[in-house]
Amino acid sequence: MRSGRVTKKVLEADPVYGNRLLTRFINRVMHSGKKHVAEDVVYKALDLVKEKGEDPIKVFETAINTVGPKMEVKARRVGGASYQVPTEVRGDRRMALSMRWIVQFANKRSSREYKGFSAKLAAELLDASHGQGEAIKKRDTIHRMAEANRAFAHFKW
Repeated sequence: MRSGRVTKKVLEADPVYGNRLLTRFINRVMHSGKKHVAEDVVYKALDLVKEKGEDPIKVFETAINTVGPKMEVKARRVGGASYQVPTEVRGDRRMALSMRWIVQFANKRSSREYKGFSAKLAAELLDASHGQGEAIKKRDTIHRMAEANRAFAHFKW
């Protein structure tokens, strides 16, 4: 039997920019519990964005909001057949997906073009805030799948 609902832990705002969303992003970048390394990487990426002449926090928040998908498909089994049912993405999952995709596609960028992960991350954040880049393509693919399977929306319950 399941006990009560799990309360969401409120994260502390990051020390440099005072932004909770940025703390979540740093945690997403972090590997093997090395938070200080992750902070250095993210702050260096934001400094690179600042060098390009743009407000780093504004670029970061715009990137997170534009990459986040509004709709996604979930598999439902109905009478032995699986249907891809389009569902709306709630806010928390939307943020989690956008952060995951930004980090994932920043990591996939070519090492020949960029010096270090922070440069790749800065480039991905800038591209995402301008509505281009791999993370945006991923979001568009998810939206197209949801649109194509709109006929099965009545299976949502």
